[in-house]
Amino acid sequence: MKNFQTKVAAEDRMLARRLMPEGESRAALWMGVLTLSLLVIVGATPGLVARQSSKQQWKTLPFAIVRYNDDAPKSWNVYRGERKGIYLVRLWKRYLLIDTDSQNVFEIDPEKVKAEGENAELAAQDIPEDPLEISEWKTKNAGPVLRHRFRFGKSGNFMELQIPVLPNGRPAY
Repeated sequence: MKNFQTKVAAEDRMLARRLMPEGESRAALWMGVLTLSLLVIVGATPGLVARQSSKQQWKTLPFAIVRYNDDAPKSWNVYRGERKGIYLVRLWKRYLLIDTDSQNVFEIDPEKVKAEGENAELAAQDIPEDPLEISEWKTKNAGPVLRHRFRFGKSGNFMELQIPVLPNGRPAY
């Protein structure tokens, strides 16, 4: 059966070669390859451009609490993004991007964040690839708040982020 299929396929190729002159078959092949590659490039470009120029909007998270070494910092704010579990925290003049799902903290260059009133704006490409060294990460559901506590480095300062939650345990925003 396999030999028969191979023979039929070979006959079909020979018939196609006889019906189409040699120059046209090569031209058709190259046109097909060019069309396919153009479709791939055009299909990938809008997503790539959107990712590079996309600036994520962050909104102030009301009733969130930040504690630094078991004390309230004098100047702070917590912003929430579109995804749950990711927060942008302003601590004095420093910005931290905290991903509670993967337990990573990234230090953001303050010049890259544009904060105006209740909103902040941060481009995706401004987030560094390497997170800060974090240890002793603990997450606790303490009733009306979800507490995330971690230490900077092995023996550094503690930071605690308290996020308000609904009675069913979901974030309140």
